[in-house]
This record gives sequence, C-alpha cells and structure tokens, in this order.
Amino acid sequence: MSRFISAEAGKLAPYTPGEQPRDLRYNKLNTNESPFPPSPKVLEAISHGETEKLNLYSDPTCAVLDSAIAGRYGLKTENVISANGSDEILAFAFRAFCGTGCGVAYPDITYGFYKAQAALFGLEAAVIPLREDFSISVDDYMDFPGMAVIANPNAPTGIALPRSEIRRLLEANRNRLVIVDEAYVDFGAESCVTLIPEFDNLMVVQTMSKSRSLAGGRVGFAMGHADLIADLNRVKYSFNPYNVNRLSMVAGAAAMEDEAYFQSCTAAIRKTRAWTVEKLEGMGFTVLPSSANFVFAKSDRMPGGELYRRLKALGILVRHFDAPERIADYCRITIGSGGQMAELVTAIGNLLNES
Repeated sequence: MSRFISAEAGKLAPYTPGEQPRDLRYNKLNTNESPFPPSPKVLEAISHGETEKLNLYSDPTCAVLDSAIAGRYGLKTENVISANGSDEILAFAFRAFCGTGCGVAYPDITYGFYKAQAALFGLEAAVIPLREDFSISVDDYMDFPGMAVIANPNAPTGIALPRSEIRRLLEANRNRLVIVDEAYVDFGAESCVTLIPEFDNLMVVQTMSKSRSLAGGRVGFAMGHADLIADLNRVKYSFNPYNVNRLSMVAGAAAMEDEAYFQSCTAAIRKTRAWTVEKLEGMGFTVLPSSANFVFAKSDRMPGGELYRRLKALGILVRHFDAPERIADYCRITIGSGGQMAELVTAIGNLLNES
C-alpha cells in the first residue's frame, strides 16, 4: 500500500477472483464460465458497422439491452436496469439501499462479493450461518430489519431455495428489501422474477456471464419495481452513466433474444452435471445437491486443498476455499464440456488410486 491510502481503504479485504491463467494450457473448471461460445447471433450483432461507432459514447439508458431483457421476462423497461456485470448492480444496490441504521444480511458461506461490498461502503453486516446441511433457511432472516441478500442457487454450494420460501420472506415484512441474486438460476432453480408484480420489496439480479456465455462481455442486470430501478439509476448516474459499453450492449440484447441457443446450452450443462455427479459419487465423493453450473464436492480420501493442488499440477483448475473451516475439504468444480469433465474424472480417479 502507498502512504496515501486512506485508513478506511487500508482495512479492506478485497474479493479474490478465481485464477485466470493467460496461457490457456489449463482445463479451466474454476470460475463457472460457460464451455460454449456466445450465440451466433451475438457474433452477428457485433458487426463491422457497430465497431466503427466506438468513437461515440454508448447509450446511457441501455435502451436496446433493457428492452430485450424486459421482453424476455414480460416486464416493462422501467422494471429493468443493465450494468457492467452483476457485481456492479450489487454495488449500486448496497449503496442505494443500505447506510446509517440500515445494514445488510447474507449467509456466512456465499458469494464473497457481498462481504467485500459491505466493507467498502462501511455497512453493518449480519452474517447468518447456513444450516448444518449447508442450506439457507429464510426463518433465520425473519427478524432482520435491513436488506437481505440471498444467492439462489447459493454459491459455492449450488443449493437452491424454492420460490415459495422467498415469497414467505417477502410477505413477512414488506418494509424489508430482499435481493435475490440469480446468477445461476438458469441451470435448474426457480426464478423469482414472476413475483416482481406482487412485491415492491423484491429485486432480482441476474447475469449473462454463465448461461448466455458472455463472461467476458460483462453484462448484468436487475429487475424489480420501477421505484427500486429508479433508485439504482440515481446511484448509476452519480457514478458512471456510460457503464455498459457499445459492443456489450448489442451482444447482450442478441444473447437475450436467442432463446433456442440459451435452452440448448443450459440443457447440455444440466446433462453433463448429472453425469459428473454420478461419477464423483461413484468414487466416494460427497456432492451437495446442485442447481447451478458447478458442483461442490469433497472426498474423505483426500483433503480439498491437496486435491486442488494436485489437479492443478495436472493442468486442471478447480476452486478451493480455505475458509470457513467447515468447507475446507470441498472443491467447487465448474461443469464444462463433456470432454473436460471426462478428463477431470479420469484424473481424480488416478489420484485417488495413487493415494
């Protein structure tokens, strides 16, 4: 750190992203990216004519992108805001809805960005432990008066809550905002978007990084009551009005409109996930029930950290979390292509046989 950093910034513990090797020599199963390329319609949308306009600012209203999202989910554009990835949406929300006297609650084992954002904005955070089976119980949030953030499916566990449980939390206190982070919802969980017309205390956050193969395009969005979206726009226009670049905007709209490609890719991931779970369980792994494009698994024959390091030495990257202690033996494994998962299963089998 430099001698100029503020005392507040010096205390931050930044979120640690998964490894992103540049040499592409790894079988990369550590950051929940899609194994499929973007929709062909995305490649068509990023045309020569569009690239020639890069000397011009992008549309700050994101009209084309918001319209495509609203059309897909049966909403009005006033119910949608797009951003530079869902992380930016979350930052807008933490800034807009939390502050003095209004903190945030989230699980102890979940997406690490929530903790980082709470620290960045100096918010009071209630960290709610997951149940013994790693599930989220909405009953544990009923008495919290501030904003609740629930990843559904949760990460890194992959476990999903039924929509009826989110509804119960929303109904219990309509003066409490509930943010449902649906980054992985398209791989088997129930979305809460259909609840938006009923509840003005619900915001749903999604991303195009996973199910629409645009991790590098950085396209995220939120859906909710028009007043909530207006609040997010107040923060956006105070921070970065041109937050979505021109190419990502047209790419995101094209990806959202190609329903057939989306359904094909997500179905393939679900099928490969089932095959991977069967193979891992056949080798004695404990695999948590996943509704995401990854699995969270452990073996009693090899600690999680050792499995991660030995797979990396073989050119296969998975994600290992040292803390908290009760997940130290688990590894999070992205569901890649059939070939990628076959390579992983073979490598794990060989490692276990050696040990």
